[in-house]
Amino acid sequence: MTTVKTAIGGIALAAALLLGAALPAHATNMVVNGDFEQTSMPDGSGQIRSSNLTGWSTYGYNFLFTPGAATSQGDYGPVGFWSMPSASPNGGNYIAADGAYRVDPLVQTIDNLTPGAHYTVSFDWAAAQQSGFDGDTTEWWNVSLGSETHSTDVYSNPSHGVSAWMTASFDFTATSTSEVLSFLAAGTPNGEPPFSLLDGVSMTQASDVPEPASAALLLGGLAGLLRLRRKRRG
Repeated sequence: MTTVKTAIGGIALAAALLLGAALPAHATNMVVNGDFEQTSMPDGSGQIRSSNLTGWSTYGYNFLFTPGAATSQGDYGPVGFWSMPSASPNGGNYIAADGAYRVDPLVQTIDNLTPGAHYTVSFDWAAAQQSGFDGDTTEWWNVSLGSETHSTDVYSNPSHGVSAWMTASFDFTATSTSEVLSFLAAGTPNGEPPFSLLDGVSMTQASDVPEPASAALLLGGLAGLLRLRRKRRG
C-alpha cells in the first residue's frame, strides 16, 4: 500500500507540474520602442537618423509618420502617398520605408537572449506608393534576427494604391546572447517608389509547451493508480 501511495504522489506531482508549465506565461516584449512613439524629432515625424528614433537606427530612405499626417520631411522634400493608410492596429506613429531607393534596414540590438531558445517576432505592416509617381508596385519586408531571415508575402499594389494593414509573425532561434533585429523594406520597380509600412513590433520568448500526448499519459497513469488503490481498499 505504501508503494502505491508513493507512486500516486509522484505522478500527481509530475502531472501538476506539467499542467502548470502548459499554462501561458506573461510574455515580455524585448523590443524597445516597438510602437515608434519615442522620438526626438521636433514635429514627431521625418526621415529617420541613427539618433532621432529611440532604440532604432538606419541610414536609408526611411521615414517616421505621425497619425493622419499627409507627409513626412526627407532629404529631398516632403514624402507622402496617393492615399492615406488607415490607422494601424497599434495606432500612433508608423514607419514608411522605400524598398527600391537608398534601401537600408531599420535595426535594433536585442540583448539577454538565450542561445538555442526560440523567439517570436510579430508586427503590423502595409504597402503604399509615393504620390507623384505612377505604375503598379510590389512591397514586402525582410525580417532578420542575427543571420536568420524571414520574408512576408509580396503585396501586389495597383498604381496609386495603398493596402490595408496586415499582421505577420516569425519564429527565430537565438545563436548568441545578443543579436541584431533587422527590418529591411523591399519592393519593385525602382523609380515608382514602393513603400513598406511598419508598426507594432514585438519580440517575445516562445514557451516550451508539453505535448498533449505526454500530459494525457501522465494523467492516465494517475487515474489507473487511483482505481488500483480503491480496489485494494475494497
